[in-house]
Amino acid sequence: MIPVAEFKQFTEQQPAFKVLKPWWDVLAEYLTVAMLMIGVFGCTLQVTQDKIICLPSHELRENLSEAPCQQLLPRGVSEQMGGLREVSGLKNNLDLQQYSFINQLCYETALHWYAKYFPYLVVIHTLIFMVCTSFWFKFPGTSSKIEHFISILGKCFDSPWTTRALSEVSGDNHKGPAAGRATATVEASAGPGKASEGEKEKVLMEPEKVVTEPPAVTLLDKKEGEQAKALFEKVKKFRVHVEEGDILYTMYIRQTVLKVCKFFAILVYNLVYVEKISFLVACRVETSEVTGYASFCCNHTKAHLFSKLAFCYISFVCVYGLTCLYTLYWLFHRPLKEYSFRSVREETGMGDIPDVKNDFAFMLHLIDQYDSLYSKRFAVFLSEVSESRLKQLNLNHEWTPEKLRQKLQRNARGRLELALCMLPGLPDTVFELSELEALRLEAICDITFPPGLSQLVGLQELSLLHSPARLPFSLQVFLRDRLKVIRVKCEELREVPLWVFGLRGLEELHLEGLFPPELARAATLESLRELKQLKVLSLRSNAGKVPASVTDVAGHLQRLSLHNDGARLLALNSLKKLAALRELELVACGLERIPHAIFSLGALQELDLKDNHLRSIEEILSFQHCRKLVTLRLWHNQIAYVPEHMRKLRGLEQLYLSHNKLETLPSQLGMCCSLRLLDISHNGLRSLPPELGLLQNLQHLALSYNALEALPDELFFCRKLRTLLLGYNHLSQLSPQVGALRALGRLELRGNRLEVLPEELGNCVGLRKVGLVVEDALYEGLPAEVREKLEEE
Repeated sequence: MIPVAEFKQFTEQQPAFKVLKPWWDVLAEYLTVAMLMIGVFGCTLQVTQDKIICLPSHELRENLSEAPCQQLLPRGVSEQMGGLREVSGLKNNLDLQQYSFINQLCYETALHWYAKYFPYLVVIHTLIFMVCTSFWFKFPGTSSKIEHFISILGKCFDSPWTTRALSEVSGDNHKGPAAGRATATVEASAGPGKASEGEKEKVLMEPEKVVTEPPAVTLLDKKEGEQAKALFEKVKKFRVHVEEGDILYTMYIRQTVLKVCKFFAILVYNLVYVEKISFLVACRVETSEVTGYASFCCNHTKAHLFSKLAFCYISFVCVYGLTCLYTLYWLFHRPLKEYSFRSVREETGMGDIPDVKNDFAFMLHLIDQYDSLYSKRFAVFLSEVSESRLKQLNLNHEWTPEKLRQKLQRNARGRLELALCMLPGLPDTVFELSELEALRLEAICDITFPPGLSQLVGLQELSLLHSPARLPFSLQVFLRDRLKVIRVKCEELREVPLWVFGLRGLEELHLEGLFPPELARAATLESLRELKQLKVLSLRSNAGKVPASVTDVAGHLQRLSLHNDGARLLALNSLKKLAALRELELVACGLERIPHAIFSLGALQELDLKDNHLRSIEEILSFQHCRKLVTLRLWHNQIAYVPEHMRKLRGLEQLYLSHNKLETLPSQLGMCCSLRLLDISHNGLRSLPPELGLLQNLQHLALSYNALEALPDELFFCRKLRTLLLGYNHLSQLSPQVGALRALGRLELRGNRLEVLPEELGNCVGLRKVGLVVEDALYEGLPAEVREKLEEE
């Protein structure tokens, strides 16, 4: 016997593939096994037992035209006996070899091919059916996708996160359908702050849903959370890959159509030829010279059994064909290249589960024929809401309150600050740090502040750097009077959350982002009317003019900073309305002249025009109207000279002219008697006017990176000088009068042509070695007692 196990390779599949086998494929598989057993049984009989037995016919040669087995038929048996006569010639005593020869010869020539090869045909047809059924599991273009899908499906089904997510939603659904609709509304929101009043109420519901968990749900450990996170990534990539084509769907249709065509072909020719399986077979062969007979009557020993097997086989083929026809009906009566999770969305409340298409949809339809629970559990990993919850859970595991407290630091304003950068979300554990005063979030996407934010009662400063954030209405009320400083950095200023402009207790607002090219000239900014306490406004963008909304805070704004990144700022007339302004920065605004609107700011104390294109500052005379001006920064420009009427600015205390193109200074500069800081570094100065010695209040003088060859002795009359920076000039000697600068604490001389240092440096009682920046060789050239004084603690 031939064991059926020998044919296992034709149907061998991974056990997990059973989930992609609907009931008709399972039934067809059993039918093919039954048909294969029929074929194998028939082949075994055909091989192991005699196929045909022949006896010579005792008719006269002139009657050979009649059937030699006609007399053996049941009809007219007595007539047959009467018609027999004595035949002369060879006797019927054929030996065994002659019988074997006749049997084989008649088997090959007289027996119909269908009767001879029926068992083999059954086996071949059945194997073709098996191949057609499992071909898409073996074909390289489809098997890889199927194996990948089955692998992911099994992991999704068994993942603890699936159970937790469905349990959470089940618990939420007990609160009523409104909660589920609220979640969908929040997640689908286009942007922060754009909701209507009704939507704000829905937003209010959402955080409560996030933090509420049914008590029966167990927590995931860190390893399980990471595995679920990896599954989300695999599902995303698999979905993108599989939805691109429909090879699985096409292959399944093709193999089904092939099976239907083969079914009709097998059915037709079997019905036509099944009657050819006959028990008696007439055989005429020219063997009279060998055996003495030319006509034989043969018995096909297995004809009766084969005919019964044939009818049984035809019955199985009919049932198999009906399953194939039903498969075709199922394939074409509805669109299988689209799959909707509507029922899953309604049942689980995850309103963001997307519908899928092409091969992804087709495999899910097949999964539903096996068990729809697989699709439901798989859908959890298609939901962004579910993924965000998992990320939140993993974040909370990773960032414990103890770990966050280790990152707390005092910022420049002395506030206790927590800085988080490039995280997948905002850990809920942040809101357990009740001592937090400043929160800095950078490169964190899609932040939605939970109700736990209300625990940070000491929060005064918030920085959102490339971190878009949603703030529910209830938390807007909470922060409205508490938050004092907020910084927002984004790609475009229209991405700034609208709730920022409703924080009426805000004192400082720092915005950084670009206006779209079509809106840059208008430079429209949201209204600032609600910011009644705003004192500092900083805007870094590409505005074509000062935003008109700045005038909304004209009555109380004290500091305005506009950094334009080189884009030219044209209309500045609105600055005249800022009567209370004390500090003004116009950095990289493409200015070629000092704007006249600035001279109307009577309360102005500090002006910074850094990194512009100023060549002339003749307008500086008009600064005498700004009687409170004490700091003027004109650095990083192209100024070639300083006008003589600089002397009019007698109240000026700090003057920055570094990184310009100055070659000389006017002697009238010495009449700015209030100057305490003068920075003229990074220019082309070759000499200094002696009148600088009149600056008796001067404490800081920066002359580095010029071309000075000597210093006027009058310079050392500035007895209050504490910092003197002379590095990288062309000085060949330093006057001994430097010893008169007893308050000097920092002296920079490196990069000059000095050969020795004056020993009078020892008279500078405030100077120490750490404050003397000079080459080591020059320092070692000082007398020992001078070095001892400099090295004293």
